[in-house]
Amino acid sequence: MAWKIWIWVPVLYVLFAAWYFNWQGPLGVEEIDRLMLDFDRLEGSKHTDAVTFRKFLEEDDGGEFVMLNLVQMKTGEVAHPVTGEPMSASDLIGEYFGPFAVSLIKRGGHPVFQARTIGSNIDSWNADHNVGFGVTAMMRYKSRRDIVELILDPAFADAHIYKLAAIERTISYPTRFMMSIALQPPIAVLVVLILLASLVQNLSFLIRP
Repeated sequence: MAWKIWIWVPVLYVLFAAWYFNWQGPLGVEEIDRLMLDFDRLEGSKHTDAVTFRKFLEEDDGGEFVMLNLVQMKTGEVAHPVTGEPMSASDLIGEYFGPFAVSLIKRGGHPVFQARTIGSNIDSWNADHNVGFGVTAMMRYKSRRDIVELILDPAFADAHIYKLAAIERTISYPTRFMMSIALQPPIAVLVVLILLASLVQNLSFLIRP
């Protein structure tokens, strides 16, 4: 009866798909109006151009996207915005990123890529004012609805004070993969489930009396 283990493959993958993919479709006009009213009331929204953000929501196609973040952390120690305790900028931003990552994962998103800059611009033209950044990070969101709901989450209402205290400068903009050799989660999860089911079935044959 070892074949019964294979029943769990589609069951677990359906559960994964329910979490990972956007099943609500694109944002509607009324929903955007409501979300933007709440967005405009946020203290941290002053760092985001409302017209640009609204246009991004209005062009929602219901698909996933990856937010590209270019970040330059402050050097030396900075004061904790609440306690005033001196600490490194990386430790301070960690206090924000930990809860943020948990909330992002709950919504079907996840970190994709993070890299540290190890040199100045090697190739650059028509970018005389192009300042450098120390860290590049990418975060996957399953939908545009999720990013605005995450921004509006009361748990992160005061999160901007941590970012302002730790980050010298930053630029963030949404992207969509054109090409990637990395194994994407929808395929990776299916492969892992099949491998695990095959392993369990083969082990059951070996230990069968």
